[in-house]
Amino acid sequence: MGGAGPYPRKVEILLWLVPPVVVTLVAMAWVGWVGREGRGEVDRDEAVRRLGAALEREQPPRPARLPRRRDRSTGVAVRRTPRAVARPTGEPRADQQRRAG
Repeated sequence: MGGAGPYPRKVEILLWLVPPVVVTLVAMAWVGWVGREGRGEVDRDEAVRRLGAALEREQPPRPARLPRRRDRSTGVAVRRTPRAVARPTGEPRADQQRRAG
């Protein structure tokens, strides 16, 4: 083997890292430039004037919300059963009629 390394040619295994690193550095530079301090800053007096003008404008009416009664959730799915209809005391129930007939 002599003076040659363990591989027959130069290893280029880390070259795939170059494009993402370059893109990351460019993105970092761009964000730093766009987010620099003082960009788009409004004078305090102008901001107060704009706020006052916005508060004086008539706002559109909000839609009325109907109060909703919320059922308490127990975390268990329960099938609702129909409520029994009040019957006169003299009439037998349907299951009693089947047994009798």
